[in-house]
Amino acid sequence: MSKDLIFLPVLMQVLLTIKQYILLLIAKKKAVAAEEVDLERRGLYDDAWPVSVIKINNSIRSQYEIPVLFYIVVGILWAINAVGPIVHTLAWIFVLSRVAHAYIHTGSNFVPHRLRFFSLGIYSVILLVILAIYRLVS
Repeated sequence: MSKDLIFLPVLMQVLLTIKQYILLLIAKKKAVAAEEVDLERRGLYDDAWPVSVIKINNSIRSQYEIPVLFYIVVGILWAINAVGPIVHTLAWIFVLSRVAHAYIHTGSNFVPHRLRFFSLGIYSVILLVILAIYRLVS
């Protein structure tokens, strides 16, 4: 397996973020058309928008937290030639956990379910960091 294939889950994570932005644009247009928005406050205050928009916006914000660490550690693992089946598996686990997290976040937003997938993503990034550290010091 080519080490360069590690960038497929990275690109999938990027596409997830782009998809969330598209959903946000659609939700905002619908909210404005339905006159559900406080137009004077919309530029600075999230609560000027309906819950449907706030959920997507919050989900987008979460794409710039742990995923940033994922991008960094994948780049490090690739640069030090430490990409193998375990790294690929952990990377896909991370991305799939983020897809599930985003789906829940923008849908039911049931926090216990969201937390499970968030935790799975965190654990996979922690394991990737441990593998990078191990490879660097050995």
